[in-house]
Amino acid sequence: MTATAVPASSRSGAPAKGPRRGEGQWALGHREPLNPNERFKKDDDGLNVRQRIESIYAKGGFASIDPTDLRGRMRWWGLYTQRAPGIDGGRTAVLEPHELEDEYFMLRVRVDGGQLDLAQLRAIANVSTRYGRDTADITDRQNIQLHWIRIEDMPAIWKEIEGVGLDTTEACGDTPRVILGSPVAGVAEAEVLDATEAIREIHGKFIGDPELSNLPRKFKTTISWLPDTPYEANDIAFLGVIHPEHGPGFDLWVGGGLSTNPMLAKRLGVWVPMHEIAEVWHGVIKIFRDYGYRRLRNRARLKFLMADWGPEKFREILETEYLDRKLIDGPAPELPERPVDHVGIHKQWDGKYYVGVAPVAGRVSGSILAKVADIVEAHGSGRVRLTPYQKLLVLDLEQDQVNSLVAALREIGLEATPSAWRRGTMACTGIEFCKLAIVETKARAASLVEELEKRLAEFDADISIHLNGCPNACARTQVADIGLKGMIVPGPDGTQVEGFQVHLGGGLGMAAGQTAGFGRKVRGLKTTAEELPEYVERLARRYLATRTEGETFAQWVLRADEGDLK
Repeated sequence: MTATAVPASSRSGAPAKGPRRGEGQWALGHREPLNPNERFKKDDDGLNVRQRIESIYAKGGFASIDPTDLRGRMRWWGLYTQRAPGIDGGRTAVLEPHELEDEYFMLRVRVDGGQLDLAQLRAIANVSTRYGRDTADITDRQNIQLHWIRIEDMPAIWKEIEGVGLDTTEACGDTPRVILGSPVAGVAEAEVLDATEAIREIHGKFIGDPELSNLPRKFKTTISWLPDTPYEANDIAFLGVIHPEHGPGFDLWVGGGLSTNPMLAKRLGVWVPMHEIAEVWHGVIKIFRDYGYRRLRNRARLKFLMADWGPEKFREILETEYLDRKLIDGPAPELPERPVDHVGIHKQWDGKYYVGVAPVAGRVSGSILAKVADIVEAHGSGRVRLTPYQKLLVLDLEQDQVNSLVAALREIGLEATPSAWRRGTMACTGIEFCKLAIVETKARAASLVEELEKRLAEFDADISIHLNGCPNACARTQVADIGLKGMIVPGPDGTQVEGFQVHLGGGLGMAAGQTAGFGRKVRGLKTTAEELPEYVERLARRYLATRTEGETFAQWVLRADEGDLK
């Protein structure tokens, strides 16, 4: 791999609290790999695997793939082996990787900023129907995720999607992952600065750069004027703010991440003009590369470095060692009372309209996406957007086209006026395809929504429900009103069955006075998957019966008696 130079001055920058002994930080001279992941990355850059896929593996088939490429470097191009059918969740933690994996792949297509034109949407739809058994999910990272991909088909898939300006470069792996952006960038009435150009600059300059392709772990980014992305859960976030002297710019947050040890990003207290976003982003990611912990994989995310350093030390190192200048102090951004998902009919700044629709837990298909493209084109639009809440938006509609488009999308299962349950439910991939999962999620989410729509058809409040198949929180379980972490639990007769640990009252991106954070844990609060609809119904009815005027579900959870939460 390409050796990465560390600034000489960086060797003098010691963390405020001091890292634990032997954390494997490059900047402190610890260059020898301390775990198998660091070893395979040192042996060969993950970006180099594409050439082998095209020249060797696509011709020789699955059996020809080197195991380290298969379970390591292929992630640098968006490829994971998917779970073999028929392996129950109780065996997830006891089987070896080769025993869990199928000879097919999950493929993530980067959609930075969630922005797609119709040619791109049709290309994804065609890849899905031709190569992926018509599978497609809108993820909570604004990606499209496909399944049943054969290694033999990857050259043709890359040719198709790259031909319309999309890619899978660093969609997975220890790399800068897809960049989140406001789904309504450039059209929202409330937007002051459109951050799209900053996203494009970072993608063009740094995605696929060997200098940044060996990070300690994944690096997640969001850049948005509006607070409509989960910025507190990202490694780096730029959020719109108006400086009293310098005008519109962005507030910088660093060190967020969920998984098994969740932490929220911290404000560095600086104001960044839009033309400097890429430079500051580059400085932060290089800090992560050079100072990030590489000894233990479960401590390798940037959030652990931030926890040890604190925002003041992080800012100092950024300014003195990576930017060579001081950043401007800045005010905190204004935050909404609740997260913004853009579902429904909304006016754009130019007098046109956009429409947000809700597939159930992000599950669509290539066939549905192809129909969306046809419907959108027939209604005079050429742009769609994906959201970090597994939703889809259609932009640039004339007022007289809105109702017709809403009706046409409803006919293919995409609802612009969904129930609270359909609107608020997200789910990760789950045991259907994921090798880490313990329980089913997508089908469970669909059946839960259907059941709750029957039982609580007139429910008048917003409650978010996030289902995750394992503890890794890809569906952001800790920051949902009802977060469901998949696990095996005792059933009514004592046998082990699929179930969930329940986390209540979490939330992100809300103003002071609202409930933002990880909510409330009740010891031993679990439900079987079979009993999940009854549990959610019981909880929702108690909330309706005892809430005060204007009280959100999360606020009610924090004051409710423990017995009312069971």
